[in-house]
Amino acid sequence: MEGKANLEAAIEQLQNVEKQMRLAGDVAGTKKAVTEILQLCFEAKDWKSLNDQIVLLSKKRGQLKQAVTAMVQQAMLYIDETPDLDTRVELIKTLNSVSAGKIYVEIERARLIRKLGKIKEEQGLTAEAADLMQEVAVETFGAMAKTEKIAFILEQVRLCLDRQDYVRAQILSRKISTRVFDADTSKSKKKPKEGDNVVEEAPADIPSLLELKRIYYELMIRYYSHDNDYLEICRCYKAIYEIPSVKENPAQWIPVLRKICWYLVLSPHDPMQSSLLNSTLEDKNLSEIPKFKLLLKQLVTMEVIQWTSLWNEFMDEFESEKNLLGGSLGDKAAEDLRQRIIEHNIIVVSKYYSKITVKRVAELLCLSIQEAEKHLSDMVVSKALVAKIDRPLGIVCFQVAKDSNDILNSWAMNLEKLLDLVEKSCHQIHKETMVHKAALKV
Repeated sequence: MEGKANLEAAIEQLQNVEKQMRLAGDVAGTKKAVTEILQLCFEAKDWKSLNDQIVLLSKKRGQLKQAVTAMVQQAMLYIDETPDLDTRVELIKTLNSVSAGKIYVEIERARLIRKLGKIKEEQGLTAEAADLMQEVAVETFGAMAKTEKIAFILEQVRLCLDRQDYVRAQILSRKISTRVFDADTSKSKKKPKEGDNVVEEAPADIPSLLELKRIYYELMIRYYSHDNDYLEICRCYKAIYEIPSVKENPAQWIPVLRKICWYLVLSPHDPMQSSLLNSTLEDKNLSEIPKFKLLLKQLVTMEVIQWTSLWNEFMDEFESEKNLLGGSLGDKAAEDLRQRIIEHNIIVVSKYYSKITVKRVAELLCLSIQEAEKHLSDMVVSKALVAKIDRPLGIVCFQVAKDSNDILNSWAMNLEKLLDLVEKSCHQIHKETMVHKAALKV
């Protein structure tokens, strides 16, 4: 009781000093007075008084911004010193309510919410933690360090993915431009000019830009895996593969390169996939995993691939992915791999034949006639192929049907070429005649 009375007397004395300093507009004096009050409460381990004083001091008439900032920053140092979880949560909530709506302590508020979100997540309340984190839009904070902003947004994305809120995860991920990861960190920072916003240093626990790049792409792999968007997953692994720390360590880049190869094979055929396929084949590191080089070469070669022999050769490699970086390739991956091989074979057939019987297509693809028809139809619908099936005759035609305008245009072009040739021939004859006449005169 005596200690409590002494604490209250000391606080009252300091409050009088704080009032004089505040009314006089003395910034340094007010800051010292408010921090001393909090220090007294902390040393006495009176956490209730500490919370009460934070609220009371922040609500004083004409309270200086600098004093509130100093008070919040001082109290944040005590969070890890709290005796139990309830006291810690109470202190965080008090500081959060004091800093709400105040731009000059927005960074401190973001850090407080992150701490509170972590506590909620540890308690198994992932949805609450995600909702809490989404309240803060750190991308608008001018004074926050770039790496801290990215780390905060990535935490928001991770929590959304954990609660399977894929729509919001995508919206939040778009706040990060991938160009920011390619910035040259070795360049020396320019000294801020007078009047510029001073950017704070990021806390020590915030990862570096290259580590954040890896975290970002790993989260995006989780997002794209939900929709089985194999090409985007491949591009994410490609970005991870380009990180210097990964490229220098074979134990890291070999599993990543394997994943790139698998997802390239699983991706539907389109210009982007074709471009990535060719660039990967040119990679010298691919020679370290010759099986995968062979797999990619089979895809770029215009020859029919036998599914049974291919699966027998790569089944063990496919199964072993479960134990490597990034985990297994997904439940549908084996089925989709067969689908991609069938699509490749149909494209090969369309390159070599203008007309072919459905029966022969089915034989080449090792499928039944009904399955061959289905796959052909699916590719026509997805505009990956132009084909027409004459069912009564059982013939597939791969020729592009031309409309009347195309036929007229091609005819006009051919006519123009013909007239051009006739004109050149006449010119040559005329030239030879003139030379012959000149020679006779001599």
